[in-house]
Amino acid sequence: MKTRIISGCVMLPLLVVVYLGGWWLMAAAFLVGIIGLHEFCKGFEASETVPCKPLGYAAAVLLYGLNALFTDDYRFVMFWVTVVVMASMIYGFDVEKRKLEDMTATLLGILYTVFLSYHIVLIDQSPFRQLIWLVFLAAFGTDIMAYFTGMAIGKHKLCPHLSPKKSIEGAVGGVIGSVVFCVLFGHFFAPDFKVLCLIIGFFGSIVSQLGDLSASAFKRQMGIKDYGNLIPGHGGILDRFDSVLFTAPVVFYCIEFLA
Repeated sequence: MKTRIISGCVMLPLLVVVYLGGWWLMAAAFLVGIIGLHEFCKGFEASETVPCKPLGYAAAVLLYGLNALFTDDYRFVMFWVTVVVMASMIYGFDVEKRKLEDMTATLLGILYTVFLSYHIVLIDQSPFRQLIWLVFLAAFGTDIMAYFTGMAIGKHKLCPHLSPKKSIEGAVGGVIGSVVFCVLFGHFFAPDFKVLCLIIGFFGSIVSQLGDLSASAFKRQMGIKDYGNLIPGHGGILDRFDSVLFTAPVVFYCIEFLA
């Protein structure tokens, strides 16, 4: 408990970066993508799969570079996805040294860490920039409320083969907490989007927990406990931001289609 609280305090500067937005937030999202990619690839290497990290780093630089040049034109994103898919397949041309898993892990690592985290930048650059707080309210609010609810009344295991400590009661408490946090945010800071905040609070919480479980599933397959040790009590960047990686796209597309 004490370690988690200390780690939570370490994360407080993130609030300043989100408030500042712009280049500050873009740099933070870029770092999350790059460090997350490194951790994800290291996890694969523990299972004797060798993804191409340099290709991932180059893809991240290309994505953010294209954003700087074509901020208001989303077509470059589809161009980037096409290039990444092709490059990951080309990486497997040396069939004597590389396996099918190496190509797949390369592509998955880039899309999972770099592309999903990039949605934070897309929200920040949208006309509804203030709603970016919903990403973190849904993700971290779910995590906090699920933890305390599970500690208090958790009895039925949610996914014991993936995360033995998670409970169904905790998951429900996480959803309720996320909805409450997001609706309160809408009431005080975005009154025109109360319904949207409620929708994001509900679905964002569910997807947030799926992101957490997905990261756990990979760790089980890789045979590792944590992706890294960068954050005390939480492991690496992916251990802390796994839920954010899933939540950010949900918030962005809810804004795009509903706002």
